[in-house]
Amino acid sequence: MQNVFRKTVTVTPGDVDRYDRLTPAAMLLYIQSISGDHSSAMSLTYEALAEQGIFWAVIRNRVRIQRMPVSHEQITLETWPMPTTRVAYPRCTVAYDAEGKELFRSVCLWVLMDLKNRTMLLPGKSGVNVEGFLRGDELETPGSLMPKQLENTLQRSVVYSDLDKNGHMNNTRYLTWVEDLLPSAYHQGHQVKEITLCYINEAREGQALDVTWELEESGLLHVDIHRQKPEETGGYDRVFAARLRYEK
Repeated sequence: MQNVFRKTVTVTPGDVDRYDRLTPAAMLLYIQSISGDHSSAMSLTYEALAEQGIFWAVIRNRVRIQRMPVSHEQITLETWPMPTTRVAYPRCTVAYDAEGKELFRSVCLWVLMDLKNRTMLLPGKSGVNVEGFLRGDELETPGSLMPKQLENTLQRSVVYSDLDKNGHMNNTRYLTWVEDLLPSAYHQGHQVKEITLCYINEAREGQALDVTWELEESGLLHVDIHRQKPEETGGYDRVFAARLRYEK
């Protein structure tokens, strides 16, 4: 089919959790990697965009999971761009096992950011044209996650290993932080089936972030991450929000 990009990868032991399941953070890395490979095939490499003073960033992501692959399992991923909207470049990615059964699928909203002033560029003004289409089996594009009062709070700081080459906290690292909120015993008896992520503001090295969360009995985990504003202004900036559904 037109402009569908495919590649086959083998799940490495470093990408699975203690129960030999691909971690959600590693899954996002696979999705991000094939998206980058396809962008490169369309001559939209990081280096080419950086010469124009822009870079790709994810602002929202929705994932539906049938089964997480295990270490040494070979999986095939395919990705394609959906029609560009007024503000973003949506992209669908689907992963299959060796028998062709679906493992997981996602829809990401990618945007172009100004490398210097870190502001978003609208597609109509970016000069970057991506020919998108619909196959008809795409997930619904994720909307925003509204802030809500959550019962648990802890503070973490952004450190060197959280950063990517754009100098801010990598989108997959937020999901690692989210996974760490739940103990091993919960992960052992439950598997994540749906994930919705919203990246609201970038976080930089050394920033202290307040992580608030609440796990419902139904298995729905709500997470909201924000940082305090300077004392003279007060309040806080939301950085990231997530909603995950776990099942036994």
